[in-house]
Amino acid sequence: MAEMSTPIDGQALEEAVTFTSELIRIDTTNHGGGDCQERPAAEYVAERLAGAGIEPTMLERTRGRTNVVARIEGTDPSAEALLVHGHLDVVPAEPADWSVHPFSGEIRDGVVWGRGAVDMKNMDAMVLAVVRGWARQGIRPRRDIVIAYTADEEASAIDGSGYLADHHPGLFEGCTEGISESGAFSFHAGPGMTLYPIAAGERGTAWLKLTAHGRAGHGSKVNSANAVTRLAMAITRIGEHEWPVRLTATVRAALAELAALHGINVDVDAPDFDPDVLMAKLGPAAALVESTVRNSANPTMLDAGYKVNVIPGHATAYVDGRMLTGGEAEFHDTMDRLTGPDVDWEFHHREVALEAPVDSPTYAKLRAAVERFDPDGHVVPYCSPGGTDAKQFSRLGITGYGFSPLKLPPGFDYAALFHGVDERVPVEALHFGVKVLDHYLRSA
Repeated sequence: MAEMSTPIDGQALEEAVTFTSELIRIDTTNHGGGDCQERPAAEYVAERLAGAGIEPTMLERTRGRTNVVARIEGTDPSAEALLVHGHLDVVPAEPADWSVHPFSGEIRDGVVWGRGAVDMKNMDAMVLAVVRGWARQGIRPRRDIVIAYTADEEASAIDGSGYLADHHPGLFEGCTEGISESGAFSFHAGPGMTLYPIAAGERGTAWLKLTAHGRAGHGSKVNSANAVTRLAMAITRIGEHEWPVRLTATVRAALAELAALHGINVDVDAPDFDPDVLMAKLGPAAALVESTVRNSANPTMLDAGYKVNVIPGHATAYVDGRMLTGGEAEFHDTMDRLTGPDVDWEFHHREVALEAPVDSPTYAKLRAAVERFDPDGHVVPYCSPGGTDAKQFSRLGITGYGFSPLKLPPGFDYAALFHGVDERVPVEALHFGVKVLDHYLRSA
């Protein structure tokens, strides 16, 4: 067996790039409502795991919605296992809006282009490259590593991590912690200040369906019970609502570290602490916390009527709501008040908020792995404004961290590329990620 200090081989670095490109070319667009086929991508990763002597298990709740799970045995049987997971599906992309075809996987000028380049076929590829490199070099990690490639993360996860957690918990036996997307990417907060936010929390998912009721009638007549009007008023109230500050432990830690890095003396635990005042002084770094100091609710979809001269009897809308840990009651009461008596609301999809300790040995090792390969970088705690499969795996008692390491050049707006146009990732960023993942997973 190779020494733990043996660096990952150069082939792993190149495979990470190749695998990212080739996975992008496999169109796994998730349109929602069950409209997706992850199986070709699942077969791709399963074949490459098997080629490295790692036995993959393929599982489906629904035909074509395939998940892959594999376990690499560690050298210490008494150690708790670690879950490393990534999803295979991607959000839709309109080719006409892109500089390159979103499913070309084109590698140009040292950059890999395409849907999934950052969310999250890059991480899928890096993990695959790392474990294949281990197989070539005879390397085994200290603790068992369970790898899961999942379906359906970009919708409800009912065919992916939710199905795995509810119906195949035995595959994750011994797993107490996990790592996945949304963290450890470089964020340039100003000259000479490179931050690496490692996620130790996620806001809860609260996707809502609103239904307004009214009196159907002819469009030419006075109607004081117009369902469309009632819905529009409720949606406007929701869209304009200013949510109160609610600081979780992760966000408090993030604000404290960001303030210290900027030379700002502030007590985030003081009764009169105002995060908005602090964020105004943080410059670009404020973007790391501004979406996670409050609950939120954004109207996203409307559906009403079937003919211009007919007032419909009902109208519906959908709202993307997000709740912080401890903010569920506030969210529920606020929705009751904002929707009013003529509009009903219900959860279309709901998942829990997550918190993970930032003073844990695991977080310290994550921090050390990043700083080993970028000594000038500063790791800071981070709460993801959205959600990941860590929510579903938390049902198994697995504490999740966002750790998908990438070193990005200044001006590269990584966060804007999530679900955005011209999604892409630099080759050098993938090489950095492979080295960091290799180091962390061996030392975890």
